[in-house]
Amino acid sequence: MSTRTFRITVRGVFDGLTTEQRSELLARAAEHDVLRAAFTAEGHLSYDLAARSAFTFRFADSGEAEEDILEATERAEEAAKAWLARRGYSHKNLRSSAEDLSQAPLGKRQRRAAAAKYS
Repeated sequence: MSTRTFRITVRGVFDGLTTEQRSELLARAAEHDVLRAAFTAEGHLSYDLAARSAFTFRFADSGEAEEDILEATERAEEAAKAWLARRGYSHKNLRSSAEDLSQAPLGKRQRRAAAAKYS
């Protein structure tokens, strides 16, 4: 059985930030810019408070079976909640989506490479 790679996205909205919390997030905005977003095991947070109070965590995880994506999604949600709680950031509308990269459609280049490999 091969290892499957999962990408989990956890989205939400900051809720009721204090002036201090907002200032702290704005001061660290450069390291949480969407242009630097990546799927990582620890989870990468991105937001743009100047535009809106929404945030996105991106997590990378893996598993052996298709069903493992459910546990990976649960771990990602818990990690996002823990990160927010440690900093005292209230949030709402938390939702997650997950993708099993082994099930993702191949891009044009990947199809060409696969065809060449087996011809």
